[in-house]
Amino acid sequence: MKRRAFLQTTAAAPLLAADPPIPIIDTHVHLFDPSRAGGVPWPPKDNPVLYKTALPKRLREVTKGFNVVGAIEIEASPWFTDNQWVLDVCAQDTIMVGFAGNLEPGKPEFPKQLEQLARNSLFRGIRYGYLWDRDLRAGLAKPEFVADLGRLAKAGLSLDTANQSIRLLEDTLRITDRHPTLRIVIDHLPNIRVAAGERATYEKLLRELGARKQVYVKLSAILLRQKAADKPSTASLLDPLCATFGEDRVLYGSDWPNSDTSGTYAQGLSTVQSYFASKSRAVQEKFFWRNSQAAYRWVKRAQNQP
Repeated sequence: MKRRAFLQTTAAAPLLAADPPIPIIDTHVHLFDPSRAGGVPWPPKDNPVLYKTALPKRLREVTKGFNVVGAIEIEASPWFTDNQWVLDVCAQDTIMVGFAGNLEPGKPEFPKQLEQLARNSLFRGIRYGYLWDRDLRAGLAKPEFVADLGRLAKAGLSLDTANQSIRLLEDTLRITDRHPTLRIVIDHLPNIRVAAGERATYEKLLRELGARKQVYVKLSAILLRQKAADKPSTASLLDPLCATFGEDRVLYGSDWPNSDTSGTYAQGLSTVQSYFASKSRAVQEKFFWRNSQAAYRWVKRAQNQP
């Protein structure tokens, strides 16, 4: 065997049949219960696929046999009281190892609310961006908003950003300038839609964000993006992101149950498993669980969790 071929084979050796399965931490699931008193702000009642109870018990059912040993809940409600509801639900099932909640930086009540929620070890940060009619750029123009992001960083918590666009990536870069120690998780980046005239700007933003070592990326919402007319391949979506952010800063996230509108949990998982199958076990472990620990510092709650 030639030396180059040998090195390529060993560097990207797939898992052997005798290797134990890699544990998976799903960094992006949503929990809600439309049947509870008062209802829910998400999902909408006219969505028959999503408008049903999504709790840890059901998560265990849909992930059975896939070695998903832990999950991180990402807020699916703008109501402050739902932070505690999610924490109470997560406390009852050890598969839940963390929660990125909903708070509004810049609000007078933010410091007290953050202090209150941070007392719970399952609370790992917040999600903010262009959702729930919020505007991250408008927030960044306010000193109190920027100061509250600093409080998040000082507490050792993280910031998830949604929903991805050129504007949001520009805002994310500005946050890293102001708070270089704040860990940021860019959600669903493969699903971003970039116009032809924005391609150069997008690639420049990726390079700049890729140089910020506290920025992580979820390789999620792939099937959703592949439903578009151009039907991009998995490699065309993930190769640039893996090359830019490296093996230490990409995360697995299913977006369950929102992902049910694009395919089954098994289909979404198999898509990324197939993509990473040619890579070393060390790289696969980083993607499926190790990097999530660095990004979220989640809490081990069960023996089968790494």
